[in-house]
Amino acid sequence: MFAISKVPELLDTAFIVLRKRPLIFLHWYHHITVLMYTWYAVSCVIGPGRWFVTMNFIVHSVMYSYYALRARGIHTPKAVSMIITTMQILQMAIGCVVNATAYKIRFVDGIEACRISWNDILSSLLLYSSYLYLFALFFRNSYFKK
Repeated sequence: MFAISKVPELLDTAFIVLRKRPLIFLHWYHHITVLMYTWYAVSCVIGPGRWFVTMNFIVHSVMYSYYALRARGIHTPKAVSMIITTMQILQMAIGCVVNATAYKIRFVDGIEACRISWNDILSSLLLYSSYLYLFALFFRNSYFKK
């Protein structure tokens, strides 16, 4: 179900394009790679998947509620968008920690019950690291650069 939920999330990309707003690299890169990785991770039932799903649900619940308010023309303080971006940055940082923890459990401690391969950890860590960098850059450029 979670993997299927990634497809409707592409609608926000369609809304951006239809409204002739700029589509930034972070947006399309994040959506494409999350979609591909999610379908892969769900098919393999990777161990840390529940962490990733839970974090994603929490952040997206807040974020899409914010988008709904904005779409209805309801003004929100700038702090709200800053908080959402901060939540996204924290999600990516925690994702990196979850991957490091999965590595320790599986390969250092040798606990094979942690269903994850070295390739799973590496690909997930690369994605979360790139998202962390891109969201931090977005935060800086959006809220602190003039």
